Amino acid sequence: MKILCFDMGGTAVKYGVWDDDKITNIGSFKTPTTWDEMKQQMRQVATKFTDVEGVGISSPGSVDSKLGVIRGISAIPYIHNFEIVKELTELFNKQVTIENDANSAALAELYYGRAKDLNNVVFYIIGSGIGGAVSINKQLVKGANLFGGEIGYMLMDGKKTLSQIASPVETAKRYHFESGKELFDLAAKGNEQAKVGAEEVYDTLARSMYNVALMLDPELILVGGGISQRDDFLAPIQVKLDHYLKANGAGDLKIKIDRCEFLQNANLIGAAVNYQNTKD
Repeated sequence: MKILCFDMGGTAVKYGVWDDDKITNIGSFKTPTTWDEMKQQMRQVATKFTDVEGVGISSPGSVDSKLGVIRGISAIPYIHNFEIVKELTELFNKQVTIENDANSAALAELYYGRAKDLNNVVFYIIGSGIGGAVSINKQLVKGANLFGGEIGYMLMDGKKTLSQIASPVETAKRYHFESGKELFDLAAKGNEQAKVGAEEVYDTLARSMYNVALMLDPELILVGGGISQRDDFLAPIQVKLDHYLKANGAGDLKIKIDRCEFLQNANLIGAAVNYQNTKD
């Protein structure tokens, strides 16, 4: 089965063809400024791959799969609150499925990555904000209002959310560094201010994982996003999580943290998985 896949992001739209359990023919174009331009660019890509069965898309926002509408807001404002699946089905003259980007990354891991032999997994996707997904019995939990797994909204100090406090991007701004990479690079070299910022990220993530672990008791917590590939990123969080569990009488709860296998192509792979799971 060949599936044309798109990953719609705020700065770029990636595409590729899912063929024989691999993503191939990967390319991208700059995210257009209007919906008409987006459709034109996507149609142009589709003309290169006429032998695909259908189209799978990863997008920001809260995706209502039943109605074929993307709710909420995102960095691509013009994709929300209309029958987008219907329009794209007419555009491509093929079946189209859409899934949220964090859920797409989770699907990639559940079916082809580090969670492929597991059923109950929590995903943290860390970038400019923190996205998330929850899998129970290998099914994504979307919730009554499509907010299932949105761990980034978790209130951590009475005022600020997990995304606001623990995103490396936001933390770097707060401590006057140019980027999350610079923050953690300098922390590793002993810069005191950077170490304070990095410690805040580790501790806030660990406390949020403590709460998630007590609610869901997952087999694994997987962390994705570019920052997760640092060899020094997950170990301090694991130590803190273990401490919080033990200190509060839940030491028998053994929760392992690991990093996602897929990075830049995770959403494309997940879009293909979603298509395969939901096609007519």
